[in-house]
Amino acid sequence: MFPHFKERISLGSLEINFLFDGDDTDDTLVQFELVVPPGAKVPAPHFHVDVDETLYILEGALTQLIGTEMRELQPGDHCFIKRGTIHGFNNLHDKTARALCTLSPASIGPAYFREIAAVINAGGPPDMQKLLTIMKGHGLEPVKPA
Repeated sequence: MFPHFKERISLGSLEINFLFDGDDTDDTLVQFELVVPPGAKVPAPHFHVDVDETLYILEGALTQLIGTEMRELQPGDHCFIKRGTIHGFNNLHDKTARALCTLSPASIGPAYFREIAAVINAGGPPDMQKLLTIMKGHGLEPVKPA
């Protein structure tokens, strides 16, 4: 949809298309298009220690966990996820979902997703300990499902 991406990173079947990152915004924010095919493997529920996140749904639908609430987000819907709030998402539908994601400040950017992609795309089951180490190193704290 966007005519130009600064960088595209694939995490399994998920696609992250960076529009701009901390280098472009004096580390104040990162923005990317998130492409989520139906049934894609998605990150486990987690929270960000120091980063706020905003999602705006462009196409398709995402089932979004925010705190203890599940929300069905359709095109034109948005949600704000304050740092420290447990969240996660799934595409439980038959159409690819696309969302505009903004993270502020820019401490979770391309470097984080490149590191995660190296583990996810290595083949075979991902090394969960490596994933946890990368997440924690970038201020993401995974949580176990209730």
